[in-house]
Amino acid sequence: MEHLETRLQERFEEMVIIRRYLHEYPELSHEEVHIPLYIANFHRELGLEVREQVGGRGVVATLRGAKPGKTVALRADFDGLAIQELNDIPYKSKNDGIMHACGHDGHTATLLVLAKVLTEMQEELEGNIVFIHQHAEELAPGGAKAMIEDGCLEGVDVIYGTHLWAPTPLGDVLVREGAIMAAADRFEITIQGKGGHGAEPQHSVDAIVIGSHFVTQLQTLVSRRIAPLHSAVVTVGHFEAINPFNVIADTVKLKGTVRTFDENVRQQMKEEIEHLLQATCTGMHATYAYEYFDGYPPVINHAKDTKFVAQVAEQIDVVKNVQTCPPFMIGEDFGYYMQHVPGTFFFTGAKDPCWEQAYPHHHGRFNFDERAMLIAAQILGEATVAYLADNNETSL
Repeated sequence: MEHLETRLQERFEEMVIIRRYLHEYPELSHEEVHIPLYIANFHRELGLEVREQVGGRGVVATLRGAKPGKTVALRADFDGLAIQELNDIPYKSKNDGIMHACGHDGHTATLLVLAKVLTEMQEELEGNIVFIHQHAEELAPGGAKAMIEDGCLEGVDVIYGTHLWAPTPLGDVLVREGAIMAAADRFEITIQGKGGHGAEPQHSVDAIVIGSHFVTQLQTLVSRRIAPLHSAVVTVGHFEAINPFNVIADTVKLKGTVRTFDENVRQQMKEEIEHLLQATCTGMHATYAYEYFDGYPPVINHAKDTKFVAQVAEQIDVVKNVQTCPPFMIGEDFGYYMQHVPGTFFFTGAKDPCWEQAYPHHHGRFNFDERAMLIAAQILGEATVAYLADNNETSL
């Protein structure tokens, strides 16, 4: 383990260079071209087996240890977001309107340098390591499901992943057994009323009033239809009715998201939204169209693997605190992987101690303490090596 730690520290500057290069050239989900090519070439130069265009735009590289054993998969995502960068930094995004505003550039740099260090230790490895570089995490249907269908998990015994997390201080690691991130679904609604003159509402069916009434009542689904000990969030983020100021709206379009952890609650919310929509529109003489899109499943960590990674992290000097976190209502398609193989997903604190506050993920001024990449690499690397050694066929 000391060998791994030393080599990672020696290559930290390379990790930063890679991260900043990727930060300058972000690409949107399902539109990645340059970054997957960069990743594939990096792994080929290491002499690894490389598959490109896995599930669309994903890249999978395999390191086969000199000794037989189990197979560990490590995953990093590499897509950016449609956000204009507001940071005044030397490595600011050069692609207008696109930014790595969630740390995926850091995830990729972490995994690439870790792959290089582990390749240097190939003769010592007791098993295999699969490096999964996933496209399109930010936009459903995402890349994970398609990559799995294209075989990225074939032969894999366990999978680990992490997210650099800017709100959490550097040195802290957040873990959780069971549900750590929510299912993230989407809905779209069109309410059809009857337009008219703003001075004669009696001859119209005001879609804005109906839509407003529906949005207000929507919150009662969580407070009155979902059991108090279960969790759910419903948010309308888009309300569109484009009209002159003196015209009653004919049509309103709504878009929103539903977040849940339990599959039964997930299905209940899907049905309850339409029941409320139907009742509201019927009672106010309007019609509607309703579409519900299943998004990513919840991220459900396996207890055994979560405990194992937490124990590994606790032994690392640069990790100050390993704590159990509450579940997050944000979504991540890493959950697809753990529907097929055991594993765990954790958060690596990435807030610079000098910052009074960190800008949130998906913000135009988002950034993170790059030293967090070294911590993430060390946890992932040491967990991988320890798992392979502990589960080596000769030691069982």
